[in-house]
Amino acid sequence: MVVANAIQRDVPIEIQAVGTVEAFTTISVKSQVSGQLTNVYFREGEYVMKGAKLFSIDSRPYEAQLAQAEANKKRSEALLNQAEANLGKDNANYAYQLQLADRTAQLVQQGIASRDQGDQARSNANSVAQVVNADKAAIESAKAQINADQATIENIKVQLSYTAQTSPIDGQTGNISVKVGNIVAPNVEITTINEVEPIYVTFSVPEVRLTEIKRYMAAGKLPVTAKPQDGSGTTEQGQLSFIDNTVDTSTGTIKLKGTFPNTDRKLWPGQFLNVIMRLTTQPNAITVPNEAVQNGQDGQFIYVVKNDQTVEVRNVVTGPRVDQDLVILKGIQPGETVVTQGQLRLQPGATVQGGQGRRGGGEAPATGAGRGQRGAGGQADPPAEGRKGGRKDPSI
Repeated sequence: MVVANAIQRDVPIEIQAVGTVEAFTTISVKSQVSGQLTNVYFREGEYVMKGAKLFSIDSRPYEAQLAQAEANKKRSEALLNQAEANLGKDNANYAYQLQLADRTAQLVQQGIASRDQGDQARSNANSVAQVVNADKAAIESAKAQINADQATIENIKVQLSYTAQTSPIDGQTGNISVKVGNIVAPNVEITTINEVEPIYVTFSVPEVRLTEIKRYMAAGKLPVTAKPQDGSGTTEQGQLSFIDNTVDTSTGTIKLKGTFPNTDRKLWPGQFLNVIMRLTTQPNAITVPNEAVQNGQDGQFIYVVKNDQTVEVRNVVTGPRVDQDLVILKGIQPGETVVTQGQLRLQPGATVQGGQGRRGGGEAPATGAGRGQRGAGGQADPPAEGRKGGRKDPSI
């Protein structure tokens, strides 16, 4: 039989889960124009900074298109100048024709000129007025053509800028899917970039813990720690930053995310981790080894060794589990001795012969760090009468 002491200490209330690392941002770097891939300026898996040049596509076709568009604009500007000059000339002619028509009309009234001459002069003035209107329309057309040429230039400049692609974020590059010399079409993925500083760790918890999490989160940031499942490496520290807006009805869980600085880039997207989220710390909690708590028909109970070296059954109310210990909310006092192994050989009132192997010499401080060592205890001496209420059912 092995026994141990109930210890009073501060106990962290935590939720444990298995999580996966998720990039803070993932960018798919794609070609936006067609052409030959002429240069790649990074190595696969290299960390690149925002604005760093990634690759270039042959820009000569777009430079030629830009030169042609700029020439077209200059031609349109020349046509505008010509239309404006024509308008000036025709306006002057129109003014002259109006004056001529007015003078001819006066001569007609005086009988010096014929009515036909007067009508001819007025017709000439009206004709020139139409020419002036045509000149104004030509000017508007030339201006519209200049705007269209400018839009074409801007579009080609945008296309030309796409021939040299830079990184939109700081991040880790992935595999290069297209090698130098190949012809690429628009929307072909060249590589992906994952932002890993900071980084997310995504994990799920039972929905029954949601209210508790939200209550503690309202009081402040909840710390989250993560460590590789194989136990290697250091424990990374982060904070809870996201609670999903929907419970997964198929699993009864809700997704959470912790944000980690990851300045040393030890966490890697897709990696599985053991995650612990601390909700709060329960002060002066009483803990016993997990194996001390038994399950019976009347609920959970513990065998307690009294001062006279006899054992009694104590019904208990348990709280959260902490490593290999259980918090006892009701039924045990600090410093009491409980049986952790050999309960099948015990019954209420049995005497424990000897006293070797008890863990700890007395009550542990309130901030105790853990349990003492266990040893082999004495053999129980059962009384003649049979076992009674509270014993552990061997079938459990």
